[in-house]
Amino acid sequence: MAQGRVALRWARLVLGVVAVLVGLFLALRPFSSLAVLLIAAIVGLVAAGVAQLVTAAREGGALRWASGALYVAAAVVVVGWPGPTIRVLAVVVGVALVVDGVLDVLAGVRARSSARWNAWLGGAASVLLGLVALAWPDVTLLVVGLVFGLKVVMLGAREVVGAVTGRGARRPPRARARAGRWRLGGNVAVLVLALVVAAVSVGLNRGAHRPDAFYTPPDSVPAQPGELIRSERFEAEFVPEGVVAWRILFTTTRDDRTPAVASGLVLVPQSAVGEHARPADVITWAHGTTGASPGCAPSVLESGLSSGAMFVADEVAAHGWAMVATDYVGLGTQGPHAYLVGDATARSVLDSIRAAHQLDGVALADETVVWGHSQGGAAALWTGVLASSYAPELAIDGVAALAPAANLPALVHSLDGITGGELFAAYVAEGYTRTYPDVSFDEYVRPAARTLVREMAQRCLEDPGVLVSVLSSLVLDKPIWDGDPDRGALHDRLAQNVPSGPIAAPVLVGQGAADSLVLTSAQDAYVRARCDAGYAVDYRTYAGLNHVPLVEPGSPAIDELFVWTQQRFADEPATDTC
Repeated sequence: MAQGRVALRWARLVLGVVAVLVGLFLALRPFSSLAVLLIAAIVGLVAAGVAQLVTAAREGGALRWASGALYVAAAVVVVGWPGPTIRVLAVVVGVALVVDGVLDVLAGVRARSSARWNAWLGGAASVLLGLVALAWPDVTLLVVGLVFGLKVVMLGAREVVGAVTGRGARRPPRARARAGRWRLGGNVAVLVLALVVAAVSVGLNRGAHRPDAFYTPPDSVPAQPGELIRSERFEAEFVPEGVVAWRILFTTTRDDRTPAVASGLVLVPQSAVGEHARPADVITWAHGTTGASPGCAPSVLESGLSSGAMFVADEVAAHGWAMVATDYVGLGTQGPHAYLVGDATARSVLDSIRAAHQLDGVALADETVVWGHSQGGAAALWTGVLASSYAPELAIDGVAALAPAANLPALVHSLDGITGGELFAAYVAEGYTRTYPDVSFDEYVRPAARTLVREMAQRCLEDPGVLVSVLSSLVLDKPIWDGDPDRGALHDRLAQNVPSGPIAAPVLVGQGAADSLVLTSAQDAYVRARCDAGYAVDYRTYAGLNHVPLVEPGSPAIDELFVWTQQRFADEPATDTC
């Protein structure tokens, strides 16, 4: 008997120490890697289950037996699931926490004094966290890592204390009361933490941007692309003084020529509005990456044009120019958004110009220069390529592409080596697999990352919830791709979307030499290919400038862009650096 009690104490001590160490690892290092998180979660589930079973064997109680069996069964499910993923972990841990919480609440009905409150508080926290895990899968990383880890620590600590003191069910009443108070404090802390996690998750979800009724088209819209469906005056802090703004809804087409609806903004100097209006030359702005879901339209986001890297709208207005800025199809309006699909975004750019000319009481000149940055830089180049065939009536006097995402195979290949690159890779995966039937999401995105990628793709760069995407990306111990993404149908489609055709208007390409997203080597290769094909390019690089600083106020690239644009409106000869 004595040897059996000693062996049991050692077993409880080892189990408790393991549970404490695993729980601390989960709580303190939830973003180490997806593989390690899964292993730690499995060990934690087993440790929690065994701890509950040991307590049930020592103290009795059918509900404790059920709770222990539940956690062990959950671990078995995760182990046995083929290719366990965050979604699997979310469902298994979420269900286990909810059921265990319900069992705790039921146990509290029969308990007394502090034991009752311990059961109710712990059960409420468990149910709340389980619901968060089920409702928002990638927040499961936080739930599993932080709160479930602390729960495992508490269970392990109870076993360690019991093993060291050698006291179990026969502890004196005073000792049991003292232990109950410690447990009560721990459960209160866990419940508070659960409430914080739930509140943060609700707050982040409410912080997501959503378009209003303006972006929903009427049941019947014109079949002709470039037709203005509706417009309304638009007021926001980012609209410069002396400028009148509208948001517009207009018809366009997707890259497969199917009809679509897009939205955008039109900013016009006061001098170009009204009875005695003087026509204003037009800058057409193609914005950089803001996201891939409808709420990510610059006309929806609080920061407006600057969300897509347009920081000099006031300088545009000071030059007396109007600005037409499309949101692209799928941003603002119904998706999918064809992220980095050049033909589709160029159609939105060209049709926004057509629609802007239909605004009542607004005088816009025929002269138009296209500007774009990053995603929009590629869209600007594609606008130049497509203009003569898709919208020959428009006069495109120049195309300026700053840090354009033009060399798409090289860009996608390099994303796994860039901080935050997983987020842009998620936009690519979502955009290309929803645009092209021959590009399969399951073929290119590895199973363990699919839920995270889907969640990332639904968040705008300006959403508060993007912080969850950034933290989630840290848990990915390897790229989101299942093998090399630059292969098969995806490679073919990426190559197809390199803006490589002729552009009748003068072309300016500006590139920051310190760009960590659109690499200078990739841009050099793109420009070299255009030169080798016999096309004229004015290619300028800027030392020390990264991706976004390239287009910020005071950048030499911006100063030169305004001079270059004035030259285009004046019909001066363009420079060819090839």
